[in-house]
Amino acid sequence: MASSLDYGELGLKVGLEIHQQLNTKRKLFCESPTMLTDEEGGVFERRLRPTQSELGEIDVAAFFEWRRGRVYVYQAPRNTSCLVEADEEPPHEISREAVLISLAVAKALHSRPVDEVHVMRKIVIDGSNTTGFQRTAIVAMGGYVDVGDKRIGIQTICVEEDAARKIEEHGGRVTYRLDRLGIPLIEIATAPDISSPEEAEHVAFRIGQLLRLTGRVKRGLGTIRQDLNVSIRGGAKTEIKGVQRLDLIAKVVEYEALRQKRLLEIRDELRGRGVSEDDVKLNIVDLTEALKNTGSRVLRRALSRGGRILGLRLPGFAGLLGREVQPGRRLGTELADYARFWGGVGGLFHSDELPGYGITGEEVEAVRRILECGENDAFIIVADREDKAREALEAVVARAKWALRGVPPETRAANPDGTTRYMRPQPGAARMYPETDIPPLEITGEMLREAEKLAPEPPEAKLKRFVEQHGLSRDLAQQILMDLRLDLYEKLADKYGDRVPPTIIASTIVSTIKQLRGEGTPVENLADEHIEQTIALIAEGQAAKEAIPEILEYLARNPQATAREAAEKLGLSRLTRGQAEKIVEEIIGQNKRIVEERGMRAMGLIMGRVMARVRGRIDGKTVAEIVRQKLREALEEEHRNHT
Repeated sequence: MASSLDYGELGLKVGLEIHQQLNTKRKLFCESPTMLTDEEGGVFERRLRPTQSELGEIDVAAFFEWRRGRVYVYQAPRNTSCLVEADEEPPHEISREAVLISLAVAKALHSRPVDEVHVMRKIVIDGSNTTGFQRTAIVAMGGYVDVGDKRIGIQTICVEEDAARKIEEHGGRVTYRLDRLGIPLIEIATAPDISSPEEAEHVAFRIGQLLRLTGRVKRGLGTIRQDLNVSIRGGAKTEIKGVQRLDLIAKVVEYEALRQKRLLEIRDELRGRGVSEDDVKLNIVDLTEALKNTGSRVLRRALSRGGRILGLRLPGFAGLLGREVQPGRRLGTELADYARFWGGVGGLFHSDELPGYGITGEEVEAVRRILECGENDAFIIVADREDKAREALEAVVARAKWALRGVPPETRAANPDGTTRYMRPQPGAARMYPETDIPPLEITGEMLREAEKLAPEPPEAKLKRFVEQHGLSRDLAQQILMDLRLDLYEKLADKYGDRVPPTIIASTIVSTIKQLRGEGTPVENLADEHIEQTIALIAEGQAAKEAIPEILEYLARNPQATAREAAEKLGLSRLTRGQAEKIVEEIIGQNKRIVEERGMRAMGLIMGRVMARVRGRIDGKTVAEIVRQKLREALEEEHRNHT
């Protein structure tokens, strides 16, 4: 559905913000190590509130979070956090190592370093930072990345502190762990030069690959995430947060372009019906008496808890609340998102989906009469505590007014299927202000020279090296160059290449894992450690290269196991040459008549039956040598017996 869109005609514009954890010895503003832990440590609680900017303004996104009235519980592990994370001690000077890595990336992206790094505070009161703000600093500006024959601009390169790790959420209490808070992040923001979903994915891949090639970034789920800024002509820039999977980026862009197109179509239809914003009024009516005997479980449950059933009319919206804007999501869903987040209710009912959910046709007609709905009018029903229900309907009216303008500027969160949901209003200019506790860091010539040593090798030079020094075919070299585990390949080739041919290492990463995925193996469970352990077994002579697919399949299904445990469990421990010779002799003896009839032409049959017994436990080339030798010996023995 979305893939049929003409993105050029829509005027699609996409900008990326890529956040990647840096693998540094210390956190950005203290001496704590940059690792996660299962330790809870000490526990304390905080409430956070927004503050006014120097101009007396309050950021709307911060105000939204404050209205939710949450209590934040913080776990402070002793070994991975300190008083800085608890906001009980001033921050230390910014990590020089993190800045150096960021400067190296800036060079690779042709960006211009700043003269001094000044730290800023960015208001964030969702509990992810104990201070109520995140510290961030611009390291470089401008630059570009080439993807195919197109040049994508880079706007800024920043270094900032990662957020605390959310552990659980119950009602109005949210628990965070401080081990992740303060881990350095590099943030790379592109210009809105991207014009298709596929291009967005390619740009994210290219920048992510460049980051990994520094060898100074963390790997694994949660260490990298992409935010997207998406708009179409006539729409609005929509910020989509937290896309962690690279293969989801194109889908998120497709669905957002579709959503904005559909919202503009709804706007035009409303205007065509003569509806104006002045027609959409907050005329809330209590429907409790009319629906007190309803069969709807949702409504009855709200009434049993002392709640009320409230409703309002949306003039001219009939048939549009059920209009799909993304797969499985409708305009009514967007109104429900606002009701949930601003009112704290479980959801709402709208007339386009009724009768249903236990609400009868007679009850629908009764509600329409009470709300004085005309033929083209829709209505909304919310059941909850009266104050919450009223706040929810206020949010519904605000969102319905936006339907007459088109696309509201929002911050949205990505769903696992690529659709998005309302997250919060977009932050304003009042969000940023200077950090006064940290002195600026001057970017010296010495630092730039140090950063130069960390800059990743250009892809063209790397391709040539893979072919000429590693012995890869050009096709395999190009495939590994485009693989997300390129840095892992280089690490393994350097470490084990003298004992395991780099061709086998590259084929494992590029082909074997792809084949396992096609067979339904959950390869997303394979960590770099699993692959390295498997290659190490081959290098140590503890398993044959033929065992690689079976070991990796086992590890994908049992990620807590090690490669050595997998080999033992699967019976893939390495055979000695003597053990293999005995197996070959046994199989030749079992097939003596065929060997006598076919002679050396029995090689293929014997080889197949031997490999069925020893596959993955000894190299196939060695097996072929043994089978050939033992066949000749058997035939010579047979010849002597006949003479």
